[in-house]
Amino acid sequence: MTWIDGRFEENVITTSLEQGMNWARQSSIWPMTFGLACCAIEMMATGASRYDLDRFGAGAFRASPRQADLMIVAGTVTYKMASRVRRLYEQMPDPKYVIAMGACTVGGGPYFKWGYHVVKGVDLVVPVDVYVPGCPPRPEALLEGIMRIQDKIKARRIAKDSQEVLPVPHHSGMADIPELVS
Repeated sequence: MTWIDGRFEENVITTSLEQGMNWARQSSIWPMTFGLACCAIEMMATGASRYDLDRFGAGAFRASPRQADLMIVAGTVTYKMASRVRRLYEQMPDPKYVIAMGACTVGGGPYFKWGYHVVKGVDLVVPVDVYVPGCPPRPEALLEGIMRIQDKIKARRIAKDSQEVLPVPHHSGMADIPELVS
């Protein structure tokens, strides 16, 4: 018998502040309204009534990156669009999460070999937390990806994590490495 047994009434739950904050965050994910190609249609279907993204606490898509904490990159990322994706990511408040949805987003898709205008994976532009493969992936696959994000949020520590600075790729295939500001 531990020292805490018998000291509280039946309906009292004890937890840590970290667990309480993580529970609140995982139960209220705010994805950003952001789609680049055909995968965005599947993302919209996930938010519709048939698949009901609201039951996971992630149904309210936000139009502003300043109100969102989840970026679902759905579709082909071109070099022209890479800087804009990066800018939207940087405008999101911390903690922020990214789902790469679809074959074109994950690794270039059918454009990988001959597509000179396509970034060979969005992870060259922004750090990706969960990859959802498929061309296009089904809404069930995106729901699975959101559940993996919830698992990641649940395990998150409150202690400050170090921020990694990623370069933005250019047409030449080379990337400019930004200078670290101390």
